[in-house]
Amino acid sequence: MPADEADRLLVARIRQGESEAWQDCIERYEGRLLAFVESRLRNRATSEDVVQETFMGFLVSLPNYDENTPLESYLFSIAAHKLIDVLRREGRRPAMSLFLPDSQGKAIDPVGTARRASSLMRSGEGRTAERLVIADCLRELIARWTDRREFERLMCIELLFSLGMPNKDAARRLDITEQAVANHKHFVVSKLREAGERARLRDFNPADFGIIVD
Repeated sequence: MPADEADRLLVARIRQGESEAWQDCIERYEGRLLAFVESRLRNRATSEDVVQETFMGFLVSLPNYDENTPLESYLFSIAAHKLIDVLRREGRRPAMSLFLPDSQGKAIDPVGTARRASSLMRSGEGRTAERLVIADCLRELIARWTDRREFERLMCIELLFSLGMPNKDAARRLDITEQAVANHKHFVVSKLREAGERARLRDFNPADFGIIVD
């Protein structure tokens, strides 16, 4: 099966809420992404964080993903933009080598594509403290769930928060009870609110950022 077709099927499975599809995506691309990022940062722990943020950026931007864009190029463009953020925070000048060839040999523009990747994970001008809190909290939760292979939670939150799916529809898609869906949602919303309190944000409400809390 051609790589593009395999990727389209993989994305379709993720969108349909298949619990194994997300793990398949990670297994397919995590190694290559980590090798790319670590070759630039020379720091394993930071590189792993960047890769986690890359997958999160893809997850939350999935409703806007254009299937005409090769998945590999899309993921690497997100990773490259995250990498640029890290280099700038560390006071290091991003090198032109961040522009990588994709599997077809075409150059990837890390800024052009990745800036559309996620309204929650967007960096640069206009990035508010509230968005940072949400992004950091979700990144930690996704990393924890991935390590523990709790893919039901991952897929449930993606359906609820990224796709805006009602509880009953998410329950039907995942073949779980509506109460289980409500529990997953309540857990994440409570964690976001706790993160907002720790950051001492005034009038912080996750619903202001498109996260359905009811």
